[in-house]
Amino acid sequence: MGTLDAGSDAPGRQSGPPYGPPREDAARAVTALYQAHAVSMIRIALLMLGDRPAAEDVVQDAFLGLFRRWHGLSDPGKAEAYVRSAVLNGCRDAVKRRDRRTRRDLLAAFDLGEPPSAETAALISEDRRRILAGLRRLPGRQREALVCRYYLELSEEETASAMGVSRGTVKSTTSRAVAALGRMMREGLC
Repeated sequence: MGTLDAGSDAPGRQSGPPYGPPREDAARAVTALYQAHAVSMIRIALLMLGDRPAAEDVVQDAFLGLFRRWHGLSDPGKAEAYVRSAVLNGCRDAVKRRDRRTRRDLLAAFDLGEPPSAETAALISEDRRRILAGLRRLPGRQREALVCRYYLELSEEETASAMGVSRGTVKSTTSRAVAALGRMMREGLC
């Protein structure tokens, strides 16, 4: 019969972190991943949300979720894909929360949002600003498809996986989004 140690929850088992082995290895791995990919993940979220503080919050939450679940990952080599999916899901949730407001309030949020930082303004041209403005006016699913396909350069299959839809849905959604963005650009709506 096993012994029950102080602080143990089962005979012969010592209690420890609820997530498996010591957390130092998870902290090192997630820190390295964060240092390598946080900026690009924030850019993705910023494209999806149009709000830098919200984008940073979504990315922080995604990396925190990865840290908490590190020892449950079946393939740590796919941690970047896990974070990317978590960022996209976090953006979807943020947009859903935003969509609960009235349409007028949502449009005002885009029109009256904070101006980009000096660094961002220096990096993007007028055409890119117009495209980003048009991208923000697209429905969330179309915006997400364009970000995945053209910003992240994911294949149709990878995009389908990240969005949780079929490959055909990615193709049709991307096509509609490109057409809508082109129409907005031609009509001077962005």
